[in-house]
Amino acid sequence: MNVSSLVPKAELHCHIEGAAPPSLVKRLAETHGHDVSEVIDGNGKYIWSDFTTFLRAYDVSSGVFKTPADYALLAETYFRMLAAEGAIYGEIFVSPDHAQAAGLSYRSYIEGLATGMERAKNETAIEGRMIAIGVRHFGASSVERVIKEVIGNPHPLVTGFGLAGDERSGHPANFAKAFRMAAEAGLGTTAHAGEFGGPESVTAALEFLRVKRLGHGVRAIEDKDLVKRLIEEEVVLEVCPGSNTALGVYSHLRFHPVNILRKEGVKITLNSDDPPFFGTTLGKEYSSVSETFDWTFEDQMEITRTALDAAFCDDATRNRLLVRLDSARERPVE
Repeated sequence: MNVSSLVPKAELHCHIEGAAPPSLVKRLAETHGHDVSEVIDGNGKYIWSDFTTFLRAYDVSSGVFKTPADYALLAETYFRMLAAEGAIYGEIFVSPDHAQAAGLSYRSYIEGLATGMERAKNETAIEGRMIAIGVRHFGASSVERVIKEVIGNPHPLVTGFGLAGDERSGHPANFAKAFRMAAEAGLGTTAHAGEFGGPESVTAALEFLRVKRLGHGVRAIEDKDLVKRLIEEEVVLEVCPGSNTALGVYSHLRFHPVNILRKEGVKITLNSDDPPFFGTTLGKEYSSVSETFDWTFEDQMEITRTALDAAFCDDATRNRLLVRLDSARERPVE
């Protein structure tokens, strides 16, 4: 038996537009009169070959989501897929900049996504939250505009703020004000670093953004002192092994530092990032990493516990989820 299938799972790092199944994108493209043939092939898979073409495919496919109902369908579809793989909790990155490009207000975008999340929860009991992201290569004023919009339009399911986009564009110091505003508003904070940027990008995110969670962060392995700092400060890494290998950060899963970081004592979670683009799912991340590095049932349970402890949700919700996680131990493992 695949032990991973018995482990309740939790995800902290997934871009909701990047989680859109090609079949859903094609369906909405027909509805709205879009042509997506340049980014989805005849076998129903996304077409891309490097980071630039990946971003192109991402933007074209994201362009088919035009209405709150479209986003509700996307969120419901994704959270149902997560729940089907045994996930009990998921956080999604939501992009107000994508909403604006689609002609949607921030409020209607969030309400659409929340509707879909609630529908999935009613059917499957999966909990979900949203992390609004600013895009670093759009500049500091753009990122500050996003956090002001988030603070000015509070929603109970929007519990975090993050920074995404090209790590090589814009120093974290430029975004310190936006992150200070987010923290003062009571939002959890996270930032992409240590993926295409080296260990110095991780250090800069910690120094200037004061985050306790990092998107990716795996290239911290290249600096022993930085690894010690991550352990001492209990920084949680949102690790996305399938994404990293698909994009060529590491050539093969067995060369990925996720296992070394975990053994050193760094807090690790597993995540799918943009799952259909990278041929992965959250369930596949758990099973492939566990098979490659011989992780046990208890090892995988620890991964989920770390994610729930670090989740941007209220304590009452967290405690309910931890009870659900612990109940999995009562099931027989063959």
